[in-house]
Amino acid sequence: MTGRSDMPDNSTARIARVIADLRPSTALLHRQTAACSLSDRMAHFASPGVSIAVVDDGRVAWERGFGVRTNGRPEPVGADTLFQAGSVSKPVFALGAMYLVQQEQIALDSDIQQYLTSWRIPPNGDWIPRVTLRQLLSHTAGVSVHGFAGYPATGPWPTLIQVLNGSPPANNFPVIVDLIPGLQLRYSGGGMTIAQAAMMDGLGRPFPEIMRELIFDPLALENTTFAQPLPADLAARSATAHPWNGVAKPDRWHVYPEMAAAGLWTTAGDLARIGCAFLRNLQGERSPLGLSRETASEMLKPQLPTNEGGDFFGLGWECGGKGDAFHCRHNGWNEGFVAGVWLYPAAGKGAAIMINSNQGWPLRDEIKEAIAREYDWPRSTSETTAQLLPTAVEGIYRAERGGVCEVAIDGAMLMLSINKQRPVVFMLKGSDFVSISVNALLQFLPSMEAATTMVLKQGGQTFHFEK
Repeated sequence: MTGRSDMPDNSTARIARVIADLRPSTALLHRQTAACSLSDRMAHFASPGVSIAVVDDGRVAWERGFGVRTNGRPEPVGADTLFQAGSVSKPVFALGAMYLVQQEQIALDSDIQQYLTSWRIPPNGDWIPRVTLRQLLSHTAGVSVHGFAGYPATGPWPTLIQVLNGSPPANNFPVIVDLIPGLQLRYSGGGMTIAQAAMMDGLGRPFPEIMRELIFDPLALENTTFAQPLPADLAARSATAHPWNGVAKPDRWHVYPEMAAAGLWTTAGDLARIGCAFLRNLQGERSPLGLSRETASEMLKPQLPTNEGGDFFGLGWECGGKGDAFHCRHNGWNEGFVAGVWLYPAAGKGAAIMINSNQGWPLRDEIKEAIAREYDWPRSTSETTAQLLPTAVEGIYRAERGGVCEVAIDGAMLMLSINKQRPVVFMLKGSDFVSISVNALLQFLPSMEAATTMVLKQGGQTFHFEK
């Protein structure tokens, strides 16, 4: 375990508590389990190395490396060990793009075609789609290609134009607009790649150079780059990809020409520093990112209509929660790497986690939850406070094809009996009810206060019961 020595005096104790308090998930998703150590969970998920950084009070409270860079080798993961960030590349890219918008070097709501010179969005028959940077950053542009698989470190590697055209040696389908833009969310790494091409064409410079000038140099980040392939000096101290079962990739990692979508190399600490600078801008304070409060806030606004408190995509960021529990986040997955970053603007809290194993996907969330408990991250009221439930949901409900169930309320618990089964306990979470006994979810329509229909969801099926 290695990290920086300039951390607050109480960090050592808090780190010890975090790494001793991982709570494994069970087949019953809402049931709590006994605490386990980070080292035990790393072994369980065949994850050789982990990088963690915690944000508290708007600053990096600590950053640490755990485990080794390559399974079977002694080199430890340190605070300066680089990992691939996968799709966490997207919000970092969006920060640079929004700075250019603020500087009026690119427009947020103009046709992106005016900046593209090396490639053009292809027409669909006689229809030529109009797509904006806002739509590309919020995944509402109707663009195809969800994500990218990357390429062997030995090559061959396609050019960005070959990626966009889906032509050899690219391994993806062509990037096209096959939905009417601006109407719906569809996650698209292809859309981010169009935005990358527009930035490069508009400025006439290589993408890694642009992002270094906009973000990495101002923040003095020495362990972060969009360079693909990774330069030799950084490769010498980087983590190796382990897709499954702790088996290291012989060529160490994949190369991603789709840099804005998936090409970021960084550390948890550098990700946290980017996050802290963004948090300062959201508060109207100056930071090396140079974003105004208005520009930063624009990135965390829903770009499509959404339910209050529901999850949505802003510009580069996925967002959720309300009040103090409102947060922005993004997950990442590349061949042999997973990552995640979370920021709570009102509380000045958050974390970044990077793991050199795809099998470590659940581990990432277990670490995040351990940090949330230790640092008292804000939670939605329904997650933390027992609520008296409306008695309007009580009663007998019948299914159209037979089946009778009874709903009763006991304080903050809902008791559901179906076809003479013993009652199953449900608790309110958000606007739904979840159980600690079965993997099922309950909803009441049109509302809990005027319930006439109960909807039970389990095992991928939906059952309707009428009162």
